[in-house]
Amino acid sequence: MSKEVDVIVVGTGAGALTAAIAAKDLGGEVLVVEKDSRWGGTSATSGGGIWIPCSPLGMKAGLKDSPKEAFQYIKKLTGKDVSDERIKAFIKAAPEMLEYMTENTRVAYRAQPYADYHTDLPGAKLGFRMHEPVEVASDDLGEDYFTLQQTHPIAMLFGRIAWVISESYPIMTRSKGWRKILAKMFMRYFFDFPHRFKTWRDRRLTMGNALLGRLRMSANERGIPVWLNSPMVDIVKDDNRVCGVVVERDGSRETIIAKRGVIFGAGGFERNSEMRKNNHGVDTEFTASIGKNTGDAQNVGEKIGAKLDIMDTAWWAPGYKFEGDEVSYPMFVERALPHGLIVNQKGDRYMNEAASYHVTGKIMADADQKKNPTLPSWFIFDGTFRSKYALGPILPGNFLPDWCLPKKVKSKLIKAKSIAELAQKLKINEKNLEKTIKTLNGYAETGIDKDFNRGGFDYDRYYGDPSSKPNPCIGKVETAPFYAIAIYAADIGTKGGLLTDVNAQVVDQEDKPIPGFYAVGNSSSSVMGRTYPGAGSVIGPAMTFGYLAGRHAMGANS
Repeated sequence: MSKEVDVIVVGTGAGALTAAIAAKDLGGEVLVVEKDSRWGGTSATSGGGIWIPCSPLGMKAGLKDSPKEAFQYIKKLTGKDVSDERIKAFIKAAPEMLEYMTENTRVAYRAQPYADYHTDLPGAKLGFRMHEPVEVASDDLGEDYFTLQQTHPIAMLFGRIAWVISESYPIMTRSKGWRKILAKMFMRYFFDFPHRFKTWRDRRLTMGNALLGRLRMSANERGIPVWLNSPMVDIVKDDNRVCGVVVERDGSRETIIAKRGVIFGAGGFERNSEMRKNNHGVDTEFTASIGKNTGDAQNVGEKIGAKLDIMDTAWWAPGYKFEGDEVSYPMFVERALPHGLIVNQKGDRYMNEAASYHVTGKIMADADQKKNPTLPSWFIFDGTFRSKYALGPILPGNFLPDWCLPKKVKSKLIKAKSIAELAQKLKINEKNLEKTIKTLNGYAETGIDKDFNRGGFDYDRYYGDPSSKPNPCIGKVETAPFYAIAIYAADIGTKGGLLTDVNAQVVDQEDKPIPGFYAVGNSSSSVMGRTYPGAGSVIGPAMTFGYLAGRHAMGANS
């Protein structure tokens, strides 16, 4: 049995659905297939932000940017890993994509004063390249709401209440007005009747759920079918051209012919144990990504001669995991808050804890040595931190005292009455740990971290506590009890995959485009190389190259 369409899109993440919409708007008959029983992919579980240089929304908000500055910044970070042509193609098409999606679909964004991750580099900006999806009610999704991938618990208040940056930022950093915001969010969520009787999930979609909800509504309005529980198991090739896929659906295999193109947006390989061990030297245990990302696109593409690139890297982040949980908890914010620090197994600091999660996660992985291990490291904090701030799903002590913590949390959270006792429990030399903390406490008084300049960069201070003086990222670790949790080099997805050209066409071993074959998002080799320029550097390029792929398949920008 076979079916024929113009374009087949494999996957339902942001890049995939953007590609489907772009192709449909040019008159194509489009089919989207998804292996999971839920749609939205890793994009739906994420913050949903997009990093778009020179965007019209950013310019209106105050961004002063240029293609030259954007190229200078990305190129400085990526070096020889990414061609100039691909970087320039992204910079040129990203604002166009955002403008098109804003004017022609339900997709809506707002630029945020969120600094780039490397503000010390030329071409970096202190805000407004990062864009946050505008929240939306789930009502128009109908039954599709119940099969949407859930937001990662780390991206919700108390693991279940949806929030936006204007709400999450003051609550996490204890900025002015946070109590009023918190109370308002509680009231809105708990008194949302009758929705509260249907599901614990929030009616209001924010972050990645907002983006994917808006994309799915737009796809539904265009009549684009989405097949769930329909994994792509093979690719169809005629001579040198990719012309379809084989899908397993309802217990049987079906060949679907694509007259114009096959677009892979099926995610990375972070859940493939063999691929992770071969490429990263780690297993899948500490990924924060969803369970269906097992490298299908990379494996099928490689089988027909496609070129793979930067398979040795991922979107890193320090993280921890509790027993029984499927995903790890990346540390996006806590590292930048005062009254805490990260040490290796000797009790030494070895990084600027407030740097971006990708930078700190990669440092953890790269610094690990047999004689001086950093996997795991320890995140140590004191009673002040515990009472004021959340540690992922662990609510602040003034909301949830230690005796109320779940058993799985208590088993991972090490508690002591003194630094000496904590060192003994962690099997760290007492004097060394005490010396490390004494040094940090001295930096808290001066506001200057002479070792790693924590809090000395604009990005560092974004998540610091403004009430902590003179440095919002450094506070004394001196108030008993003291706590520690083991952290690892976790990830939010892999970023190596099928190498593509300026139109998102997959290339072969000789760098020549394979006709009819496209890849976007984490199925492809990231245009950001092994780096992470700013928040939204995953989804921004995914949507941009999805837009280009859908249009190119339909002959619009060939």
